[in-house]
Amino acid sequence: MKINAKTNMKRWTVVFRTLSNINRLKIIAMLSDGRKMNVGDIAEDLRISFKGTSNHLAMLKNLDVLEAQGASGHVFYFINPNMPKDFKMVVGVM
Repeated sequence: MKINAKTNMKRWTVVFRTLSNINRLKIIAMLSDGRKMNVGDIAEDLRISFKGTSNHLAMLKNLDVLEAQGASGHVFYFINPNMPKDFKMVVGVM
C-alpha cells in the first residue's frame, strides 16, 4: 500500500507537534535508558502536575513512542521497543 504525500505530511505534522513540547522531550530522555516509570515519579522529576504529566504520556503513547504496563497497582511507562524506525531516528532512541 502506497502512502500518498498528503497523508505522510499529516503524519509528520502530528509527530513534530507532539514532540515540540519540552516536557514530552524530557520524558523521552528520562525513559531512553530503558527505565520504566510511573506517572507520579515522572511528574515529580519534571516538577509538573500529575494531570499534566498524564496528558503528556497519553500523547506520547498515542504516537507509539511509549508503551504502558500495569504492575503493583501502578501504570509504568517505557520506550516502545516497536516504535516505528523513522520515529526512533527523530527522537534519538536506537
